Amino acid sequence: MEYTVMLSSIAVVLLGLGVVAFFILKKKVVQDNLNIEEEQVRLIGEAKTKAATLLKEAKLEAKSRLLEMKSNFDSETEETRSEFKKEERRLSKKSEKFDKLEDQLAKREQSVQKKESEAQKRFDSATKKEDHYKELLEKTKKELEKVSGLTLEEAKDLLLKVMEEEARHEGAKLIKKITSEAKETADKEAKKIISTSIQRYAGEYVVERTVSVVHLPGDEMKGRIIGREGRNIRALEAATGIDLIIDDTPEAVILSGFNPVRREVARLSLEKLISDGRIHPARIEDVVERATEEVDVAIKEAGEQAAFDLGVHGIDPELIKVIGKLKFRTSYAQNVLQHSVEVAFLSGAIAAELGLDFKLAKRMGLLHDIGKAVDHEVDGAHAIIGAKLAKRYGEIESVVKAIAAHHEDQIPESVYDYIVQAADALSGARPGARKESLENYIKRLEDLENIANSFNGVVNTYAIQAGREIRVIVESEKITDESAVLLSRDIARQIEENLTFPGQVKVVVIRETRAVEYTKK
Repeated sequence: MEYTVMLSSIAVVLLGLGVVAFFILKKKVVQDNLNIEEEQVRLIGEAKTKAATLLKEAKLEAKSRLLEMKSNFDSETEETRSEFKKEERRLSKKSEKFDKLEDQLAKREQSVQKKESEAQKRFDSATKKEDHYKELLEKTKKELEKVSGLTLEEAKDLLLKVMEEEARHEGAKLIKKITSEAKETADKEAKKIISTSIQRYAGEYVVERTVSVVHLPGDEMKGRIIGREGRNIRALEAATGIDLIIDDTPEAVILSGFNPVRREVARLSLEKLISDGRIHPARIEDVVERATEEVDVAIKEAGEQAAFDLGVHGIDPELIKVIGKLKFRTSYAQNVLQHSVEVAFLSGAIAAELGLDFKLAKRMGLLHDIGKAVDHEVDGAHAIIGAKLAKRYGEIESVVKAIAAHHEDQIPESVYDYIVQAADALSGARPGARKESLENYIKRLEDLENIANSFNGVVNTYAIQAGREIRVIVESEKITDESAVLLSRDIARQIEENLTFPGQVKVVVIRETRAVEYTKK
């Protein structure tokens, strides 16, 4: 019972304490709410104040920008108005110009129409006059035909013939004038260059000749060369490819063959056999083999020496051998290798005088006749054969063309082609350079004179200077001074087409008027 009362007392106390705590807590909450409301009121007031301030500032800034934009707009508007006024004034001026031009065009149109009207009247008048003149012309033609006894076509032919003669006459005069003017300058320069080139070359005038006769110590040696039943001579001919002619010529054996290298091998072999005295087939084969080797070495050395003397380098070794073979080749009794060296030197000298590549010219001159080394083996002109050889062994195109054109088997194109031609003619034409048989020489002179005599108006013809000049005497009544120029050109062209000759032929046409009178007794 007491315990229960005690519990009740404690509960009452706890309840009282809870009520007191509740009231205390409630009071604190109310006080906190009052403080929060006051803070909110304060913050709201401050916010309103700031908002009012910002609004005022924004209004002021907006007014300032508006004033600035208005000022800018006014200035831009003023500039635009000024530009518009300028453009308006310019357009106004143009409009005035256009108005003036329109007035001028209207006046010109009126003037043109007036002129067209006048031109039409003149045209109509000219047409009437033309018809009238045509009628008069027809009447005149008929009258002329009656008077002259010629038809219109015959008169035209006569007129054309007269005009053709006049044109030929004027053309001949012009050719003569141009030729004389060109010769005055060209001849001096050409003679200077050629004389300088010849003076600078100190070649010998006595040329080598290929030996085709072997001299014997006695006629008894002929029997030993022939051998028993001709076995020695047959062995020698089989080994060398050369025919041995043993005839009544005392103490000599003639070697006959188209290949100059083989002929040289046969000559050396026969001389060795004669000096040794032992002549039999086995010995012949051994000697011919050694002679062939010696000739091959001599060929190579001759080619190399020629290239070295001229300063021409870079030639293919096989082409060097071909050049060396020219040592045993002759043309009109002139040694072809010596001739090629001369042509190379002269070509270089002429090219140097003209300010051209003298080394290239020397190369062309040295190689220009290489076709003669093999022309007995290959068909065709030696210039074309040589050009093909040079191309095969890597020579440049200009060298190949110069070789092909030095006898005009191909048309010359470059100045080097003409230089090689000139040097070739100089080397062949110098005194003592070439020889030919008397029969061929006389035949060539006769052919020259016959060609010149075939032309109309020619009285006499004389070939002089060993056929290098031909003088043609013509009738002065038939051939004029101008026609003489054309005649000399025609004769020269005819000689070029019908004859083959070394060097050049000078054609001189002589026209003279003679007055003859006899005394009276």
